[in-house]
Amino acid sequence: MRFFVCTLCLLGLIVPSFETKALTFEELPVKQASKQWEVQIGKAEAGNGMAKPEKGAFHTYAVEIKNIGHDVASAEIFLYRDEPNSSTKFSLWNIPHENAVSLAKSLNDGSPVKHRNLLLAENATELEVDIIWTEKGSEGRPLKESFIFKGDES
Repeated sequence: MRFFVCTLCLLGLIVPSFETKALTFEELPVKQASKQWEVQIGKAEAGNGMAKPEKGAFHTYAVEIKNIGHDVASAEIFLYRDEPNSSTKFSLWNIPHENAVSLAKSLNDGSPVKHRNLLLAENATELEVDIIWTEKGSEGRPLKESFIFKGDES
């Protein structure tokens, strides 16, 4: 009996110290920028056929990516989320290599890339946006930047 009581007391001290963390943002939009790119996370668009946040499952956000630097010859964009207790990142969305040149042209013309309703699992603690591009005149040398959003830990 004494062992049982001691075990319960010990569990009472240990269990509350386990924190749950989720990727949430106190205020939207949230922006990160470099000399070449600007990435903004904002409120997801609502409408017919659009996903709505589901408590216990996922949040929804909008993502916008702008070229604010030199013109690019090609561009690829990848979005990932983490998985708790794993070094593996899960792909959420991408614009693949086949569309790299047309994407670059659009970005150079000032049109941002927009994902209006991105689903992000509630157990994710970070969102990573990777942009791989080549500059005009240096097409053989790909460049990469990563923007990592960690949000508010709760």
